[in-house]
Amino acid sequence: MNHATSRRTVLGALLAGAALSAAPAAPGSPRPAPDRSPAVGPRPRTTPRLLIGTYTSAEGGGTGIGTAAYDPVTGAMADGPVITGVANPSYLAAHPSGATVYAVDEQDPGGVTAVALTPDGGHRVLGTRGTGGAGPTHLSVHPTGRWLLTANYTSGSVAVHPIGGDGSLGERTDLVAHTTPPPGPGQDGPHAHQIVTTPDGGHVLAVDLGNDTVYTYRLDEERGTLGPVSYAALRPGAGPRHITFHPGGRFAYLACEVDNTAVVCGYDPATGTLSPGAPQSTGTGGGTSYPAQFLVTADGRFAYLANRGHNSLTRYAVEDDGAALRLLDTVPVGGDFPRQIAFSPDGKLLFAANQRSSTVTAFRVDARDGGLTRTGQAFSAPVAVCVLPYPGARPAGHRGPIRRPTAPAHVR
Repeated sequence: MNHATSRRTVLGALLAGAALSAAPAAPGSPRPAPDRSPAVGPRPRTTPRLLIGTYTSAEGGGTGIGTAAYDPVTGAMADGPVITGVANPSYLAAHPSGATVYAVDEQDPGGVTAVALTPDGGHRVLGTRGTGGAGPTHLSVHPTGRWLLTANYTSGSVAVHPIGGDGSLGERTDLVAHTTPPPGPGQDGPHAHQIVTTPDGGHVLAVDLGNDTVYTYRLDEERGTLGPVSYAALRPGAGPRHITFHPGGRFAYLACEVDNTAVVCGYDPATGTLSPGAPQSTGTGGGTSYPAQFLVTADGRFAYLANRGHNSLTRYAVEDDGAALRLLDTVPVGGDFPRQIAFSPDGKLLFAANQRSSTVTAFRVDARDGGLTRTGQAFSAPVAVCVLPYPGARPAGHRGPIRRPTAPAHVR
């Protein structure tokens, strides 16, 4: 990630205290016992940073997980060192404690890697575990902090790994293949693209692009196994990619990659049933624009959809307590092929990882009308496919309580 000297001068102060050590420990090497002493004093102030996923095997790709410091007001970004020792880290997810980040190793055979992060900007690679499938493209941490869930895209399966007290991963406890229903039109088989826990914490949803299906599972939190509950079929050829919940917990929004549509789904926490509604426009015109992913503001008033072919962000107004999306406009993303988008922790900034232009762009989010305003120039990041705003890890030994999320009152 190269920038002009003048830019480094302006943003250099952002990097103070945010640099990551460049040499990771070899996977499987001895690790010191975690410090379990109670945290003393206030949490140290840390510079907010971005962790950036890439393809290390792609031409012009990165050499690991990229890092950057950013200004939480202006969105200005500055280079940080690379976390090496991770192959094709195309998707990233943080542990609820803030002490560990997990990356898929999108290759065949696939893997998942755990990296410990420290408040002073240091890091330590904790090791890699196999996912039992090929091409893992998404992962998430269960709200308890005890289980890592992974979607194997190429082989159409989902996996579960236990998470240790130090954030490291144990041997896989389950692997479930999506064998029914049959693949959709033009598909060569199932392609699991995402796996997430529902807001009430009661179910796990797996979105399969190849089967035009969203599967509902129940996770056995003692054994780390997935029990099938039900599945929701989309119309043939929809190609569902990613699902994002409204904060109310009763509705979710599907980005359908193949037929260029958005779908509002109802969700029943009691049964885990997902009920897809009618497909609706992404605002990008005819043809396939490869919509990638939704974001919803914390107050539940606005939703945004990244469109890779159209190179834009669609803005929707959320109506009827989450049951409806009203198309407002599209905004140029300022890059090519926005693969993934993410809010800053305070929701005031939106970042877009633009794969083909190898950039990250930032927008200010207007709390009144949900409007997006570009901030500054695009930030150079080789084959940027994922961006994870990261407020900083907690002090060593302080992982904090991990509790099951409480459902909103109207969901119970």
